[in-house]
Amino acid sequence: MNGQKSAPIYEALEWFRKKRIVPFDVPGHKRGRGNPELVEHLGEKCLSLDVNSMKPLDNLGHPTSVIRKAEELTAEAFGAAHAFLMVNGTTSSVQSMILSVCKAGDKIILPRNIHKSVINALVLCGGVPVYVEAKVDSKIGIALGVEVAEVERVMNENPDAVAMFINNPTYYGVCSNLKKIVELAHARNMKVLVDEAHGTHLYFGENLPISGMAAGADLAAVSMHKSGGSLTQSSILLCGPSMDAEYVRQIINLTQTTSASYLLLSSLDISRRNLALRGKESFAKVSKMAEYARGEINAIGGYYAYGRDLIDGDSVYDYDVTKLSIYTQGIGLTGIEVYDLLRDEYDIQIEFGDIGNILAYISIGDRIQEIERLVGALEDIKRLYQKDSADLYCGDFIQPEVVMTPQKAFYAQKKPMPVKKTAGKISGELVMCYPPGIPILTPGEKITEDIIEYILYAKEKGCSLQGTLDPTVRKINVISL
Repeated sequence: MNGQKSAPIYEALEWFRKKRIVPFDVPGHKRGRGNPELVEHLGEKCLSLDVNSMKPLDNLGHPTSVIRKAEELTAEAFGAAHAFLMVNGTTSSVQSMILSVCKAGDKIILPRNIHKSVINALVLCGGVPVYVEAKVDSKIGIALGVEVAEVERVMNENPDAVAMFINNPTYYGVCSNLKKIVELAHARNMKVLVDEAHGTHLYFGENLPISGMAAGADLAAVSMHKSGGSLTQSSILLCGPSMDAEYVRQIINLTQTTSASYLLLSSLDISRRNLALRGKESFAKVSKMAEYARGEINAIGGYYAYGRDLIDGDSVYDYDVTKLSIYTQGIGLTGIEVYDLLRDEYDIQIEFGDIGNILAYISIGDRIQEIERLVGALEDIKRLYQKDSADLYCGDFIQPEVVMTPQKAFYAQKKPMPVKKTAGKISGELVMCYPPGIPILTPGEKITEDIIEYILYAKEKGCSLQGTLDPTVRKINVISL
């Protein structure tokens, strides 16, 4: 672990900055001299490190020196056989996982509460989704994990599936029995792909759910910029020993930029070092703050900040206590209404609000005084804005019927129709609330009255609906049959 004290990309950049090399390459701002307003906005040091790939700084698409060394240190820190530094976000990591194992016509087993990046990857490669049903907590209206028996049933019915894709944890903190699911998949020669966009801390904290690599997964996408402290859009893709890492690199290079940002790369390098050296104590503090907040919020009454009390050993096999997820309808307000009030009236920006819940993201950068401010604001909101909750609709998680593959539906002839008139039609596009980015509809799914009701209710309550060609989401593009 002593090698983890090194940050090779950061060290190479510092060496380069001190050399005062005359730039006749891109970027054209030439260390900021060509764009003084940008220097004023971001700072001279930032602009001086926004450089192009060159021999002393290595090349992300084909690394042989400092980036390669940073990858090796990252793999060691995360317990992986190999690691890739990703600068196109965890969207790119997720899509690279799927494109590495799935081609046109291949089946991939997955829960329905996946991120939109998964569906977009299936549009690109022509893979066929086979959904494993996730149970829903009817009180708080969120999808839980997948049950082992249900996973095994779907695997037995689809022995030709090439992979199982699973979230660990979900946006709300729920974890399935990942280790058992990996065992079931590997026994059937299926790969296991793990979306750990919200699970960086699982690799470093104690008394947290098992990480993808520790559970034996083949690939895991880790969003370092979320709970790991790196810059927005930086991510990591981890490989288990079963994967051909250089083939995965070829897949990554199909879509990842050839102009990698050294600001993002160095942030990954420094953040990996920070977590390797101090992650255990940092995430112990995060867990403690989240548990404290959970207790204080539940003491207010009306709110329900859920945690390990959800664990049932199956559909909620484990729970990530760093997630401060709060059901709000007990005070007569939807999550999005509380989200808006916190931002507009209390200058508090939380991660998201949906129909029934809010999520306050707590990480290594938080302090107890911010937690106290959030708790006080929630108490104030209850006192000032509480309403009768009788007319609120929680919106059970809807799992639509798949009629066509996402790729076939996306490229099919389509026509726009008013949302209210689309019952029985097949969607030709995504419809989702973002965040969290879990699709309400994906291309190829049948639209039902329940789905229409949910979309209209989400619009009425102020959720940010996205994915449709129509920016107002008054119309949905449906398949012309």
